Order: sequence, then structure tokens, then C-alpha cells
Amino acid sequence: MANYINSGNKDTRSGFGAGLVEAGKQNMDVVALCADLNDSVKTGDFARAFPERFFQAGIAEANMMGVSAGLALSGKIPFAGTFAAFATGRVYDQVRQSIAYSNTNVKICASHAGITLGEDGATHQIMEDIGLMKMLPNMVVINPCDYNQTKAATLAIAKYVGPVYLRFGRPSVPNFTPEDQTFEIGKALKLIDGKDVSIFATGHLVWEALQAAEHLEADGISVEVINIHTIKPLDVEAVLTSVAKIRAVVTAEEHLRNGGLGDSIAQLLSLHQPTPMEMVAVDDKFGESGIPSELMNAYGLNAANVIEAVKKVLKRK
Repeated sequence: MANYINSGNKDTRSGFGAGLVEAGKQNMDVVALCADLNDSVKTGDFARAFPERFFQAGIAEANMMGVSAGLALSGKIPFAGTFAAFATGRVYDQVRQSIAYSNTNVKICASHAGITLGEDGATHQIMEDIGLMKMLPNMVVINPCDYNQTKAATLAIAKYVGPVYLRFGRPSVPNFTPEDQTFEIGKALKLIDGKDVSIFATGHLVWEALQAAEHLEADGISVEVINIHTIKPLDVEAVLTSVAKIRAVVTAEEHLRNGGLGDSIAQLLSLHQPTPMEMVAVDDKFGESGIPSELMNAYGLNAANVIEAVKKVLKRK
């Protein structure tokens, strides 16, 4: 845990904003679009730094996706930012046809993802977005865990050629990954080496998994914690290597059980390495209004739930 100490809480959307400005400095072809949410999505800093490369689409997300595809076809690298609910559910046809099917170099940047959107309630708390995006051929799906990793991911996808869905959030969360990290798309990161249970976590649940690991270690249970920041393409080698050694799995994510990270890993293991497995995720329900931390507790998305899942899967090992 020594290399993963909380350096202070920061929101991941600000990591995206900082990364976008840096990407704009590195490459003049990087452009940004937003659907009337500059301050919320953190595209505002880019707009102020490069006003000639920023396009305000207004509350017209479908149009924004079409414009982004056109910009990509003209050689630009568009970053289209809005809330996750609007970047996926509201515009699925445009994303499917103009971006994924057409394999255009558009970066869909989705803020306020998951239940931690909080007080805005169920209509905005999309928890099926990863499933929607990962089912699209050609689409890369990335869900970083903190400010530093979100910034690094933003810089990485600017250099990647092809459609990407980048998911991040509103609340301030522990910032614990290295500031100078290099983000490699599709490469999982082992944070703790263990021997009793493999925990594959993504997004905000990575920190919860690390907290769970500390408590479990005190109880004599050794867990391996792996940060799956890229849902698609999944790091098959990292998953199968860990599972072959340990033979018990827990997945943890701020997403519905159906269609998320756990779903991907279960499918992989059913084909190659059938293994006892438990999932920490939301079980087939919509969200509700509330304080983000209280909602995470209410929907079973915290360290205590990870600990419970570890102890449950150990009984099946």
C-alpha cells in the first residue's frame, strides 16, 4: 500500500479537464465540444485556453456527436463532453452509427457517471453506460479510478486512433495513483499481490478495494487487488494469470451487475477458467437522490461490501 497513499481528495472530472488542456498543448488537432455543461464537465479550461478550438453545441447532444464525427473525418481529434447519461443513453443511435460503426476518431468524455452523481437522482445517475458502450464494436471503454489516472488516461486517448468512451465522476475521491504515471490502454495494474482472493476493481471502487484489503490483511486474509481501468479491451492475460494462481474472484464497480466489469470477467472465466466469483455492483435497480457517500453505502458499493464478498467467495473456494 505504500505506493498508493491518498494525497488528497480530488474529483476525477477535474483530472479530465487538466488532461484535456495538456493534450491541447501537445497536439493542435485536439478540439473540444460540450453540450452546455462547461463548468460541470470541466471543458471550460480548454475553452479559455483554446477558444478557436472549442465548440459549444448547446443542449443538443445528438448533434454534438454528429459534429464530432465530422470533425474526426476532417482530421481533428474531437473530445465531446457531457454527462454520462446524455453521452450514452440519449445519443445511442448517433454514437452507434456515426462513431462506432464508422470507426471515427471521437473521444466521448462522460462526466457524472454512476450513482455518485448524487442529488440529481435516477434520471441522471446512469449505471448501465459501460454495458451500452462495451457492446459496440470498435469502442474502447475506460473507467479510471482517481484524478491522476483520469488525467493520464485523457492524454493517452488523445494519441489513440479510434473511438473511446472515457467515464469519470463529480465527487471528490482519494487521489492515490502516481502523478507521473504512464497510462497504457488495455493494461491492468496490480496494486497489491495476494494469495487468497483476486479483487478486480474499477473506477471509484478501486480505493474501496484497497481499504478492504487493509482490513482483510488484519484478519489474515491476503487479497490481490488489480485496477481494471480499461473495461474494453479487457486485459485477459492479467485476469487469467491472477485467477490461475488464486482461484477465487471478487469484482467491484459502480455500475449495474449486468453489463459491467463483473459481467466481462464472468464471461471470460466461464470460457477459460471456471472459478468461484462474487460481484460488488448494483443489482438491477435505478438510483435515487441523495448524498453520494450515502448512496454508495445504500447500494452496497463500499469497502465493507467488498470485505463481505471476499469472505463469501472464500467459503466457495
